[in-house]
Amino acid sequence: MLSKDKKILIVGLGLIGGSYAEALRRSGYAVGAITRSQSSIDYALEQGLIDEGTTEVTPEFAGRWDIVVFALYPHVLLEWLEKYQHCLKDGALLTDVTGVKCAVVYDIQRMLRPGLEFIGAHPMAGREVYGVRNASSAIFQGANYIVTPTDANTPGAIATCEELGRTLGFARVSRLSPERHDEIVGFLSQLTHCIAVALMTCKDTGHMYGYTGDSFRDLTRIARINEQMWSELFLLNRDELLQQIDLFTSRMGEIRDAIASGDTEALQALMRLSTERRALFDK
Repeated sequence: MLSKDKKILIVGLGLIGGSYAEALRRSGYAVGAITRSQSSIDYALEQGLIDEGTTEVTPEFAGRWDIVVFALYPHVLLEWLEKYQHCLKDGALLTDVTGVKCAVVYDIQRMLRPGLEFIGAHPMAGREVYGVRNASSAIFQGANYIVTPTDANTPGAIATCEELGRTLGFARVSRLSPERHDEIVGFLSQLTHCIAVALMTCKDTGHMYGYTGDSFRDLTRIARINEQMWSELFLLNRDELLQQIDLFTSRMGEIRDAIASGDTEALQALMRLSTERRALFDK
């Protein structure tokens, strides 16, 4: 279980990693960090986000932590563990924040040495800005946190990871298999980012900012996108995301056909269904 005597290490001190650090340290945990940028370490120390940090991975530093949270791109996470897992202490619990699971969780669990346990997690929170200087634990308030255990995980690790989500301040903590996670997130997150990118790139909108209303701004808020991270997530979840794109394209085709044929009844039926389903999110 998660107790205040557990020391927590954040690997990757960006927006999410920094927000984890702030929430955990505010809750009374000892928090350390490993990240590539010394300026990020310096900022986190000055702001009281961490107790200590370094840009170098050594057994002396990495081996002192009970829980390790990896806030890294998926390919960087895999490379880090291949190179440095020997530095971590026996009995350490490892978790992550990545937005895909099947392409990450199983590979990590296969590669880990005995004495380490990895359990996937996904904080469904973020902002359209990056870096530890934009970190804030407020982004977790009202948000969802998903734990993705497999048969390789122990009940204790699952419970600790779920308690971590509650400690961070998430409103809802849920449990999904990696496969179910990738299906749901492919629709709720990755598809929506595809739609936002398509909206911003299908027509030259550079001269339209003076005319837009809330609808376009709301729909395209997430179009300010980290192309390196999101392209990796899209491709790692390729099969599932393609199914969600096809599903959306099919429905958009129905709307187009209804407009083309002047079918008011079909349009209004879709709008009623849309209103009914959207109302569930406001409860």
